[in-house]
Amino acid sequence: MEHYPFQEIESRWQRKWREKNLFSVNKAAPKKNQKIHKFYCLEMFPYPSGNIHIGHVRNYSIGDVLARYKRMTGYNVLHPIGWDSFGLPAENAAIEKNVHPAKWTSTNIANMKRQLKQLGFSYDWSREIATYKPEYYRWNQWIFLQMLKRELAYKKRAEVNYCPQCNTVLANEQVEEGNCWRCGSTVTQKTLSQWFLKISDYADELLDWLDRLPHWPERVKLMQQNWIGKSSGVMVNFKLDGEDFPIFTTRPDTIYGVTFMALAPEHPLVEKIIEEAGNPKELKTFVERVKAEDKIKRESADYEKEGVFTDRWVINPLNKEKVPLYIANFVLMEYGTGAIMAVPGHDQRDFEFAKKYDLPIKVVIQNKDRSLDPEKMKGAWVEDGINVDSGPISGLPNHQGIEEITSYIESKEFGHREINYRLKDWLISRQRYWGTPIPIIYCEECGIVPVPDDQLPVILPEDADFSGKENPLSAKGSFINTACPRCGKAAKRETDTMDTFIDSSWYFERYCSPHEGGLPFKKDDASYWMNVDQYIGGIEHAILHLLYARFFTKFLRDIKLISYDEPFERLLTQGMVTKETYYCLKHGYIYPGDVGENNRCSLCGSEVEIGRIEKMSKSKKNVVDPDDIVKRYGSDTVRLFILFASPPEKDLEWSESGVEGSFRFLNRLYRLFKGIKKLQDKEIARLSEFEKKVLKNGSYDGIVREILFFTSKTIKKVTDDIEVRFHLNTAISAIMEMVNFLSGLDSKEMKNSSDIHLAYLYGLKSVVVLLSPFVPHITEELWHKLGYKSFLLNEPWPSFNPDLAKEDIITVVIQINGKLRSRLQVPRNTPDGELERLALENEKTKKYTEGKHVVKVIVVQGKLVNIVVK
Repeated sequence: MEHYPFQEIESRWQRKWREKNLFSVNKAAPKKNQKIHKFYCLEMFPYPSGNIHIGHVRNYSIGDVLARYKRMTGYNVLHPIGWDSFGLPAENAAIEKNVHPAKWTSTNIANMKRQLKQLGFSYDWSREIATYKPEYYRWNQWIFLQMLKRELAYKKRAEVNYCPQCNTVLANEQVEEGNCWRCGSTVTQKTLSQWFLKISDYADELLDWLDRLPHWPERVKLMQQNWIGKSSGVMVNFKLDGEDFPIFTTRPDTIYGVTFMALAPEHPLVEKIIEEAGNPKELKTFVERVKAEDKIKRESADYEKEGVFTDRWVINPLNKEKVPLYIANFVLMEYGTGAIMAVPGHDQRDFEFAKKYDLPIKVVIQNKDRSLDPEKMKGAWVEDGINVDSGPISGLPNHQGIEEITSYIESKEFGHREINYRLKDWLISRQRYWGTPIPIIYCEECGIVPVPDDQLPVILPEDADFSGKENPLSAKGSFINTACPRCGKAAKRETDTMDTFIDSSWYFERYCSPHEGGLPFKKDDASYWMNVDQYIGGIEHAILHLLYARFFTKFLRDIKLISYDEPFERLLTQGMVTKETYYCLKHGYIYPGDVGENNRCSLCGSEVEIGRIEKMSKSKKNVVDPDDIVKRYGSDTVRLFILFASPPEKDLEWSESGVEGSFRFLNRLYRLFKGIKKLQDKEIARLSEFEKKVLKNGSYDGIVREILFFTSKTIKKVTDDIEVRFHLNTAISAIMEMVNFLSGLDSKEMKNSSDIHLAYLYGLKSVVVLLSPFVPHITEELWHKLGYKSFLLNEPWPSFNPDLAKEDIITVVIQINGKLRSRLQVPRNTPDGELERLALENEKTKKYTEGKHVVKVIVVQGKLVNIVVK
């Protein structure tokens, strides 16, 4: 069967939308049928890697449905797009392919822009931004300088995560299982002078405001809460070699149970301890190995606890006991002081460590129900109990003991109360070229000097050397050498660039005023459009991007550029796109075309494992090229499958048969309109009058009522699924049911009377309008085939008559051997099989059928169910 001409249809309507500038928006001049209310819909902008992938298509399709729907419901909708275009891949391409990062990036942007446009997304391209352009990153530099003025930006020497392959520093969040998040190389530790932003100054507000984000997924809020990691406790000064050895603890009620102390391998004392130790080689080898391991993995409960004794002893200030000091792999420098007091009787990690190294275990909180014996314990006692052998708090419930021992420690000047955070300041220095230059000058006379505002932006030199051996900026004398803006003497520029997460920490505000030259954005524009009403992106950004964006928003508020507190009102984290993989025991992941007969690899003959469902990735050779799918089936088919196959927040398994099914549906939809003559203006006016009557009057009978009922309930279902539940897949399913219903009607009967014909046309028109946010090209075509001259996007979303949308409920009686035993309230036209099931499961009828044989069940549609038993 011949398919509908999707290529012709899609190219024609994309051209017409472009010619009429249909997707542009102006805050001061809302379009016709729009209320003053604004709606800002935003998907996380892409990195221009060269081609969009199916994950992009899913993200942007979800956002496009919402943007189109909101515009049709009367909102002034901002739906922009841009490019998160700084980063290592462009610089790596410069090294490997001898092409400048700017050229590589602009070429990729052009291709991806083509792909996005062919998918029909309703982006306002007049607001397009690219973070690699000086007109954008100038404002990164300006914001940095505002932070510097307020002492929120500072420089210090610090041990940092360093990727030797990428030649750059990584933030803690960018180290994944001990490897670089970009290239996968093993991360090492290096001490460098680095720039930091004081995100820690906003820790309390970032934490407290999570409770004021009711439309964020709880999972994301919990991830941020754990990352900020606020805890109240006590800073206690133990003694090491007569000097203070401070540790932070939230469990001072266990302090009398300390049997050893432990240091993080990254602790500043470790270097000195190694120099003076009797086993320096053992300690150094251990420290270097652990430093290279993933810090998140080191924290996990099932991680094997390891350590090395330092030949040092620490004194507990409360009981004066001397306990051994270890360097341990489960202690992190990021929390507290990087040193811990270990209480194996009441902490499971400490218990496992103590058992492994044969260290003492003390019980200082007893189980109220049965006595705990340290020699027989299989694990730490971490529940509440009564303090024992604990000095002044012995005999107290341990929760009461926490407060009592804290006061005692303070009274003896052993320590003090303190609030601690896991969140550390944001290290933004990167030893790379392709990023925003940090606007700092170093002068021997004046010290650290900020670049004056009127000399911004500090622009990246175009003729840098990309040999890959060092930071191209550090080798570029014409960039480095400059004059001090204060004294005029010879000075040097900072050669580090900023972490690219700076770029994405405020880009959503730039969309409000993308061409503004005097400030990052106009305050009035941001006040109108912000905050973002719906933000859509992957769960992988829950900590990094979202936390940094919230931090920047609060800072920009504090310098009076904006007046709101949070950037994103609602957050949707869409699921991944997964696909079947093919794994050869010899070659690893292979392409489907490399699978030969009997599931053997055609490259080597080895057995191939088929069926493992994994996230799409180039390394797993299971990616799908959107261009190929669009060429074969059209953009609307791709959009429909992606939106129909799974709820937005769930993972979506790619299915070729599912794509073909979506294509078949669109062909069936197209055929449904084939026999419909284009309506003349008078007929459109009559249909409009009929719609007005339908919205006011629910008194219709026969096939007219059936059509109006199906149409009204579908409008209600689709509206609720988009507006309230955001279940786009079930919205599409409801429209598909309606198409099936309309397709099943007798086309001749649809012309028997004026009302029947008008009801049928009303149903067809409603299908087109309801489907338009999902598949905009084919619906625009069908809309104009019906005779309408306007663009669907400028049409109002359909309303419905609540009386007509109600299910038609009837009463069906249940008989047992012909005698009335119960009744059922069910929708009219409930299938016979469903009526039989409901009757047999009815509680009142069960006592008449229990223990008896059901001979048969007689269903009289719409009237009764008779169960014959003996």
